[in-house]
Amino acid sequence: MRVLFLVLILLIVSFISLFVGNQAIAPSRVFGMDEIQFLVFTVSRIPRTLALLLSGAGIAVAGFIMQQIAQNKFVSPTTAGSLDAAKLGILVGLLWFPHLGLIQKILLSLLFCFAAGVAFILLIKRLKIKNVILIPLIGIMFGSILSAIATFFAIKYNIVQNVEGWLIGDFSGVLQGQYETIYLIFPVVIVTYILANQFTLIGMGENFSKNLGLNYNTYMFLGLLCVSLTVSVTVVTVGTIPFLGLIVPNVVRIYKGDNLKKVLPLTAWFGAVFLVVSDILGRIIIAPYEIPIGLMVGMLGGLIFFLLLMRINK
Repeated sequence: MRVLFLVLILLIVSFISLFVGNQAIAPSRVFGMDEIQFLVFTVSRIPRTLALLLSGAGIAVAGFIMQQIAQNKFVSPTTAGSLDAAKLGILVGLLWFPHLGLIQKILLSLLFCFAAGVAFILLIKRLKIKNVILIPLIGIMFGSILSAIATFFAIKYNIVQNVEGWLIGDFSGVLQGQYETIYLIFPVVIVTYILANQFTLIGMGENFSKNLGLNYNTYMFLGLLCVSLTVSVTVVTVGTIPFLGLIVPNVVRIYKGDNLKKVLPLTAWFGAVFLVVSDILGRIIIAPYEIPIGLMVGMLGGLIFFLLLMRINK
């Protein structure tokens, strides 16, 4: 019964997403649309909703993996430098490899994101004091350094406004034929579910997992690879979406615990619903204009992140 209720909520928010926007399309006229409405519905609204669902689910799951690997509930692609590394990879591609195709840009972004993830994990392993707040703060500083490097080169080559504008998460430009790489998130979620027990053991510590016969480094690298692919695909396709991978796993963990295999479906569901609802609000608040999803999630996510910090300090 609970599963049916969750599925119903997902269908309702997806249905609303299909009909909300600057171009009014009444649900009652779905089979009587004119040519322009039909094009908007098939070329823009359906791809946009699918991209929202996949991005939300993928980033939420990626956040949970990062938290398991780092053994810290406040680590995510936002607070570990992954988003900034992906942006740096894209900038390198724009400046020195301008003729790269979309897949090549994703691979370059993936390389930078994966390298940053490995560097961050190695960095926090050397810390003697593993404070729950200190580690994400180090990750934020690490990401700020990467962002500063990207900004330096963007200013040097006079493309800073283009880069900043392009990398703000925004689904308004998602059109049929320009978003399909987002489907790469789906196999990542499947692989994560298959390896969920191993990622759960990793979250219990290196010594504990090795004592159980688990190859810790192998599964750590696989987890980082899954996170990097999800982040890279999302950033290249729709831009950066901050805090989503941080707040969704924490909210789910509060009520359902840390067993990834048990909470993975709920984490993916919550991430998808949260992103779709945020996007709907962004289309409604200042209609007929839109608030980019990166700003919308950033505002909501920042508030929830603050509340989570307050909850930990009590």
